[in-house]
Amino acid sequence: MTEALSPQACDSTLRVLYNGSCPICSKEIEHYQRYSEGEGLPIAYDDLMTEAREAWTIDETSAAKALRVRRGDQVLVGVDAFLALWEAMPRYRVLARLVRLPGVFTLARWVYDGVLAPALFWLHQRRERQGNRG
Repeated sequence: MTEALSPQACDSTLRVLYNGSCPICSKEIEHYQRYSEGEGLPIAYDDLMTEAREAWTIDETSAAKALRVRRGDQVLVGVDAFLALWEAMPRYRVLARLVRLPGVFTLARWVYDGVLAPALFWLHQRRERQGNRG
């Protein structure tokens, strides 16, 4: 899945927009970030809970629903975003190739879009509600 992106927001660096308030998301992205920094890969990581989200021209709620990756002039969402990220990291290219297989790709989209992303978003909303009580 892709989204339109303003031309001024594009550069040659792969950019990842993730939910830093999600413990699961943060742990996974921190792993990718350590790896990409250690390898000197041109990947930038933007926490949607910071002002970095403004460059993405997306609201917090929409951004919290799925991982997003900016590659060139397009924004990839969900499984497509993971694939772009994995393809940019040598250690994960085999995983990307496996997930791109026709049946696996369909299953991965179904699991991420239908189960994982909605569950993580529900947990995000729950954390937000609990944080706003006090």
